[in-house]
Amino acid sequence: MDLAGLVAREHTALVTQECQIGVIGEQAVFPELAAAARSAVGNMARLAKAARASGVPVVHCLALRRADGKGASNNARIFGAARKSGVVLLPGSPAAEVVPEIGVEETDIVLTRYHGLGPMGGTDLDPVLRSLGVTTVVGVGVSVNVGMTNFTMDAVNAGYQFVLPRDAVAGVPQSYADAVIENTLSLLATVVTTEDVVTAWEAA
Repeated sequence: MDLAGLVAREHTALVTQECQIGVIGEQAVFPELAAAARSAVGNMARLAKAARASGVPVVHCLALRRADGKGASNNARIFGAARKSGVVLLPGSPAAEVVPEIGVEETDIVLTRYHGLGPMGGTDLDPVLRSLGVTTVVGVGVSVNVGMTNFTMDAVNAGYQFVLPRDAVAGVPQSYADAVIENTLSLLATVVTTEDVVTAWEAA
C-alpha cells in the first residue's frame, strides 16, 4: 500500500467528526462514549497538528442544536437519548466547541449541522472538500457505532478514498467498535494508525 501517495497533501484533508466538548469532553452527552474516546483524543490532536504542519487542510464538523430544537433531527432513538441527557450543543456554547486538545486554528475550516447522523449527508462538507481538490479523507472522531460508520459510507459513495486511523476513533463498547472496524470499515476504508499517517506526512 502506498500510504504516502494516498494521503499526499495535494489531495487530502483531515476531517474531525463531533470532536466537541459536549460529545467527547467534560460536558459529554454520552459519558460512556467520552470515556472510550479518552485515549483517542491525543491521537486526534496529533493528527491535527501534523496536518497543519504539512499543509493538509483540517476541517471540523460539528453537530449543533438550537435551544428550541428547530431544524434538529428527532426520528431516531439516539436523538431522544441525547435530549434526555440535558446537554445541549448550543451554537457558541462551550459544549459545542472543539475539545481544546485539538483546537481550531485560523487555517482550519469549521462546518456545522443541525440534523443527521453524520457530517456529509445534506451538509456543505462534500462541496467544500471538492473546492479544496480533496480526493482522500482522513477521518477521525466519534462514534464508530453511528457517526464514523455513516461518514465512511457517505464518503465512499461520493467517490472519496477514506483513511481511518483506528486509534483516533472510538465507539462503545470497545469490543464492538473493534469488530465494526475489522468486519465492516476495513472493507470500505484504508485502516491505519495515527503513527502511519503522521509518518507519511512528515516524510513528504
